[in-house]
Amino acid sequence: MIQTIMNMKIRSYGCITKPSLLLVHPELPCRPQLIFASSLGFSSNREKRIGHVTRLQYSVADKTFVSSSTNSPLSKVDATHLEQRQRGSSSLYSRPSLLQMKNQRIENRARVYEFLKGIGIAPDELDGLELPVTVEVMKERVDFLHKLGLTIEDINNYPLVLGCSVKKNMIPVLDYLGKLGVRKSTFTEFLRRYPQVLHASVVVDLAPVVKNLQGMDIKPNDIPRVLERYPEVLGFKLEGTMSTSVAYLVGIGVARREIGGVLTRYPDILGMRVGRVIKPFVEYLESLGIPRLAVARLIEKRPHILGFGLEERVKANVKSLLEFDVRKTSLASMIAQYPEIIGIDLEPRLLSQRSLLNSALDLGLEDFPIIVEKMPQVVSLGKTPMLKHVDFLKDCGFSLQQVRKMVVGCPQVLALNLDIMKFSFDYFQKEMERPLDDLVAFPAFFTYGLESTIRPRHQMVAKKGLKCSLSWLLICSDEKFKERMNYDSIELEEMEMVSSFDMNTLMEPRSDESDESASDYEEDSDDEYA
Repeated sequence: MIQTIMNMKIRSYGCITKPSLLLVHPELPCRPQLIFASSLGFSSNREKRIGHVTRLQYSVADKTFVSSSTNSPLSKVDATHLEQRQRGSSSLYSRPSLLQMKNQRIENRARVYEFLKGIGIAPDELDGLELPVTVEVMKERVDFLHKLGLTIEDINNYPLVLGCSVKKNMIPVLDYLGKLGVRKSTFTEFLRRYPQVLHASVVVDLAPVVKNLQGMDIKPNDIPRVLERYPEVLGFKLEGTMSTSVAYLVGIGVARREIGGVLTRYPDILGMRVGRVIKPFVEYLESLGIPRLAVARLIEKRPHILGFGLEERVKANVKSLLEFDVRKTSLASMIAQYPEIIGIDLEPRLLSQRSLLNSALDLGLEDFPIIVEKMPQVVSLGKTPMLKHVDFLKDCGFSLQQVRKMVVGCPQVLALNLDIMKFSFDYFQKEMERPLDDLVAFPAFFTYGLESTIRPRHQMVAKKGLKCSLSWLLICSDEKFKERMNYDSIELEEMEMVSSFDMNTLMEPRSDESDESASDYEEDSDDEYA
């Protein structure tokens, strides 16, 4: 019986199957492709024997044939799968091919590019950058940047900002800056100057820089001010330009306890290279006659001078001063008094001020450079204030020639508070009862405080019955004046004392009272910041 069933199952095949063995008839042009032969199971259960499946697949002349028993439920499933593969059909659960995925990405990116072009953004630089796959997400990013105050022009200046996710990049960074104390009103300018911050990691990139700034004696409350003024510092390496610039400043004499204040007022120093910027600047000022320690003191008081371009500005201004007949020996004193003179656009101002003073005072050729040497700030005085001071002196009864002599002798009379000058002049006329020629000889009288210096000293001299010049009365310290009050007569050599700027005042020993220095700094920095 079993043999009969076996003969029925394998009829019409050119290949003979035996248990666990598959043979191909040698006479058939048969090329096996995928052959599955099930071992025949011999069982006493007749139903299992009838339900057994035998499948054979072979290829003849590059055509595929499948043979299976018609009564097997498994054969129908296999045949269905094979038929689907042969037709190339796909089910609802099949994955798209790599080519289909690539084409889809290209189509999505094209739609995003079309959207950006429609609002005026050039996407040329975005090739290779990971962007949102939908226009809706890209629109969300653009709208968020608009809320921060950035314009289409700003985005075009740094289109890579469009690669930042609102939730993953922008919001965490802005939240961190806000918690530090950076004002929201400054975010727009902050991002215009340094949009790369939106790519940064708060933990890996930003927090270590902030910690390093605090290690440079910048007070925690001043950190947001530093970041607002110089946001680029957030992109600096910890052991790089920041460390070397600070070390150099301390090396030339900038007090270590002043470093925090210097960096707070002018954090751009953190990005300056010592060899290319700071050192050449310091050495050039030294070559003009300013001692290195004096340069260090100037940097402490006005750190922004390090930002004056040495080649394109500083040296050009020094050349202009020399061309206007300012003596080279006076340059050091002038720069120490008014460092801004080497950082402004100087030549046009020199031409303008010389023309104005020539027309108002009929100056001689040698007068203007003398005025500039004595008060370099004159190059920054406004036309109207200067003319008001000239008119005041004329109203006091001085001739044009006397006014010219007073201005050349003490250019500060062109810049003093007019109300205070009026009070001092009234006292000079009514209480001191001196001739106008005394003021012509010593116009610096107007630079002294009436209540603090002029009145008390005049009263002491009048009580003693001494006759003295204004210069002898005023050009000395309070201690020196008390010594003079013990004289029976006035020594002639003391009557000719001349006031001038002393470079040594920049290099006087410092007080060790750090608290006093800190309070002075805070008051000064607050004024500058406002």
